[in-house]
Amino acid sequence: MVIDVRVISGKSKGITLKAVPGKGTRPTTDKVKESLFNIIGPYFDGGIALDLYAGSGGLGIEGLSRGLESVIFVDSNKNAIHTINANLKAARLTEKSEVYRTDAERALKAVVKRGLIFQFIFLDPPYAKQTLQGQLAFIDNEGILATDGVVVLEYASSVTLPEYIGGLKSLREESYGDTTIAVWGYQSDDEV
Repeated sequence: MVIDVRVISGKSKGITLKAVPGKGTRPTTDKVKESLFNIIGPYFDGGIALDLYAGSGGLGIEGLSRGLESVIFVDSNKNAIHTINANLKAARLTEKSEVYRTDAERALKAVVKRGLIFQFIFLDPPYAKQTLQGQLAFIDNEGILATDGVVVLEYASSVTLPEYIGGLKSLREESYGDTTIAVWGYQSDDEV
């Protein structure tokens, strides 16, 4: 069964987003997406984001609708890339986006070469292929997250992550059935 989701809030509110055909992707439900953006936003005054396992592009498109300046969408699945482009067009957000078909590791290396620093990084890999600890370590080591930025993880609730990975710390975690949303960032001086 294909589940279409919608843009929940912002300038593209109500636009229906197509899901990626097939069983290879798992769209973030509206309930989880709303909770996630209430934690990290809910609205933004600019900033750039990386949607690393973009799927249909739902998280990045929601961020753009809520005020992000631009989002880089990455997925290795060609059907996902077609779906992202169609959803960006439907939401009238193509001019604020870059879309690349590549794997996560190559994409991370490419943004390092470009010298990009993100306010938000969305990591929602397929549950069976998650390498979250390694990717968090890379993000920390290469300095591609702004000091006040956050990495948003979506993963199976059965997965346990440490409290710290390098300089990054788990700041908040919420579970919704078999899905956990976690927000990671750098610990500020007033939290010490």
